[in-house]
Amino acid sequence: MEVQDEHGRMLRAVRLPEGMDGMTRFHELVAAFLPEAADPAQVLVCIETDQGPWVRALVAAGYQVYGVNPKQAARHRELVSLSGAKSDKADAHTLADMVRTRRHHLRQVAADSDLAEAIRVVSRAHQTLIWERTRHMLRLRHALRDFFPAALEAYRDLTLIGADTLELLAKAPDPVSAAKLTVAQVSAPLKRARRKGVDAKAAAIRDALRTQHLGQSAVVNTAYAATIRALVAILQTLNSQIKIMEGQVGAHFGQHPDTEIYLSQPGIGTVLGARVLAEFGDAAGRYASAKARKNYAATSPITRQSGKSKTVQARFVHNDRLVTRCTCKPGQRSCTIPVPAPTTTNSEHARSDTTPHSANSATASSVSSTDASRPVLPTTQKPPGPTATNTSQLDPLSSWGV
Repeated sequence: MEVQDEHGRMLRAVRLPEGMDGMTRFHELVAAFLPEAADPAQVLVCIETDQGPWVRALVAAGYQVYGVNPKQAARHRELVSLSGAKSDKADAHTLADMVRTRRHHLRQVAADSDLAEAIRVVSRAHQTLIWERTRHMLRLRHALRDFFPAALEAYRDLTLIGADTLELLAKAPDPVSAAKLTVAQVSAPLKRARRKGVDAKAAAIRDALRTQHLGQSAVVNTAYAATIRALVAILQTLNSQIKIMEGQVGAHFGQHPDTEIYLSQPGIGTVLGARVLAEFGDAAGRYASAKARKNYAATSPITRQSGKSKTVQARFVHNDRLVTRCTCKPGQRSCTIPVPAPTTTNSEHARSDTTPHSANSATASSVSSTDASRPVLPTTQKPPGPTATNTSQLDPLSSWGV
């Protein structure tokens, strides 16, 4: 770290260890350059993150902490040094100079409540388990396609992460054992999973498992069967832990005072509401306006203008844990995210039929807790001649894709 005065002179440059020892030395170093009656808020701290134990400790001590994006620090480094040289010492000098000269362009770290932090921990853990289940499900699907394609046809309607499907795969992980299953053996897992039309489905599954498909040799089938058993065991464990973490998400989210506000938004339930609250945070003043909140949620486009040329692009840099919550409503079979293609047009042409943002848009739930969404004038203009609107559709939502 580097300590500078208000004129940019370097007072001290040291390397601090992590943990309590590093924080203690940090306080001692700061106290050495401050008068006895000084306010800790006079100290400006710039760091390339806005979370973690160090950030929480600095905020709790009363310092003004500015968490900057590494890309912002890289741009300021180019102003300080044109050679492109980079080192830890140079980075510390860059951050100190940045907070001294450009803090009016930076956003001060706003500390969330402990309850919001707890909601963030459990909601991210819950979502990570779902992502891991999806990855292992795709590995299971790939393995079945290579040696047991009949299983993919038989269990198509049950999905590969269903409890009944996993139970059947654990009982018969290869084509030979699956072909020996009876209707009664197939019906038992379906009944435990509370499926409808058990007899018809069991007969259809038995017939599909007995159909002829291209396969592998016996020794390869044995190896694949061991792989299927391992993947099935992992998926069964993930299913049980996801249910447990979902209960933790609901328990923590229900204690927050803003719960009713988030649940009042259309399409927002307990799990999605907890994720939105966790990623947005609950610190007052974190977002200067509704537009700032929309920018963080990546639901507002990026506009570029140079002379008579205008370009409108989507925000592809975003928080992956938040963006799908603000662009898709649960319960829909599929959702369309309007992604404007980069277009360069002339300002003399007529304006396009761009739909203005309104409170009924997909971004309403992301901005309503800060400010009412107001219609804006369209910025995208179309060139002469026929044009077509190109919107990309996501794959249909399923139980494992939420």
